[in-house]
Amino acid sequence: MEGLELICFKIIASVGEARNSLLNAYRHAKRKNVEEAKKCMQEAEEFFNKAHQAHAELITQEANGENISVNLLLVHAEDQLM
Repeated sequence: MEGLELICFKIIASVGEARNSLLNAYRHAKRKNVEEAKKCMQEAEEFFNKAHQAHAELITQEANGENISVNLLLVHAEDQLM
C-alpha cells in the first residue's frame, strides 16, 4: 500500500474507533455509569488525536514540496475527520 493510501486508512480507522468510543460513552452515561463513560470519552480523544497526527503527516508532506494527489479516498478521509 502506498503512503497516501496508508495515511488515509489511518485517518478513517482512527475516526471510526473514536466515534465508536463516543457511542459507548453515551450508552454508559445513559445507564448512569459515569466513570465508564469518562473512560470511553478519553479513548475517543486518543483516537481523534491519532487521526489528527496522520492528517498532520499529509500537511507536512505537502509543505515539504511533495505532490499530494487528491482522490476519492483522501476526500472520504477528510470528510470523516470533520
